[in-house]
Amino acid sequence: MTSAVAAGTARQDRGPHGVRRRGVEIEGIVEAQLPSGLYRVEIDGARRITAHVGAGLERNFIRLLVGDRVVVELTPRDLTRGRIIRKA
Repeated sequence: MTSAVAAGTARQDRGPHGVRRRGVEIEGIVEAQLPSGLYRVEIDGARRITAHVGAGLERNFIRLLVGDRVVVELTPRDLTRGRIIRKA
């Protein structure tokens, strides 16, 4: 049984040589806690994005509260969604 990756098709989240592509990192402030582990984060003073918590924060049981400054990695495909990678 062969997987799609083993068959030679490229994964979309990987760049050349199998290196994971990184998004744009930007600082923001947690504005609201939404259902299903999502957060509303305000960036640039006016733009609002929806973000989820990255695995590193979940693994270490880091709590996020409204008003916390965080660093968000925006996805290259959709600049309205991102991943909270650490507290600022």
